[in-house]
Amino acid sequence: MKEILKITHLKKKYQTPTEEILALEDISFSVYPNEFISIIGPSGCGKSTILSILSGLTTPSFGTIELKNKCHLAYMLQEDALLPYKTVLENALLGLELSHNLTKENKDYVIHLLDTYGLGEFLNKYPNSLSGGMKQRCALIRTLALKPDILLLDEATSALDYQSSLAISNDIYNIIKKEGKTAIMVTHDISQAISMSDRIIVLTKRPAIIKEIIPIHLETESTPIENRKSKYFSKYYERIWRDLDVHI
Repeated sequence: MKEILKITHLKKKYQTPTEEILALEDISFSVYPNEFISIIGPSGCGKSTILSILSGLTTPSFGTIELKNKCHLAYMLQEDALLPYKTVLENALLGLELSHNLTKENKDYVIHLLDTYGLGEFLNKYPNSLSGGMKQRCALIRTLALKPDILLLDEATSALDYQSSLAISNDIYNIIKKEGKTAIMVTHDISQAISMSDRIIVLTKRPAIIKEIIPIHLETESTPIENRKSKYFSKYYERIWRDLDVHI
């Protein structure tokens, strides 16, 4: 299978008034179609910086990013960022509106997504009518509306309580798999990474390099909640914890 994204020797420096900070020292990895990849590492190691570079929000200091076959990326931020004065449908259409792609066909596609993933009855409601998990689902649909090949997810459930985080992790995983998308997720949650990922990229502390790339093989591919029951789950957890603990 051919890669759809290749990152080679990525480096990022930040200049402050008093010093130069090296956030990413040397990051190289490839991404393949329909993969779910998680990036995990110590706090402040530059995980989100990688997504910012991939999305074009910031530029690398060195290195190359190759998108194969003109793949399109879309970025889902930590917060749902729904506008309280717009309806659920209007929020879900916002990306299309801002990119001047709000055609009837695309609007029908978004309505189909909202119906399919449990938000059809809330089309004309406002975000204050939704639970935290439903807001994240709406934010994900807003991202999917742009029909990206690769989704970039930045701590997508960090604003939720533990129970809601488990539920929306299931939702995000199932929606991405059902829609046939590739995902790169930044998370601090080891359990979430193991339960959702095909591979986990473990970073060192800043300036970050890749300590290890771990393929995840559980007994069967199931939902994130069910995957946590795997007999292999604790072994992966201990392995990643040791990787991170060395650098905390």
